[in-house]
Amino acid sequence: MFDYIRKMTLAGAGLAILTTEKIQEVMDDLVKKGAMTETEARETVDEYIEKSKQVKKELENKMEQWVTRFLNRLNIPTRKEIDEINERLSRLEKTAVLDK
Repeated sequence: MFDYIRKMTLAGAGLAILTTEKIQEVMDDLVKKGAMTETEARETVDEYIEKSKQVKKELENKMEQWVTRFLNRLNIPTRKEIDEINERLSRLEKTAVLDK
């Protein structure tokens, strides 16, 4: 499941890169045709990149929330909870050895 989510995130990042490249190509064509200046094209690409970063961060946050809710529904312990149980078990084992 986590591998699937990781692949989806990487695919999204790859899509963003391809889309950015395509946007850059379109902007270059518009500059060549005289429809916009190089400065306008650069600003447009920069705006797109910034917006893409925001959308990516929002998507990552939503995916993290979704996974957390999903795991909670399945009653799967978190890494922190497992670590706490392991620490408690270690303490109990040491106590049991000392009691012998």
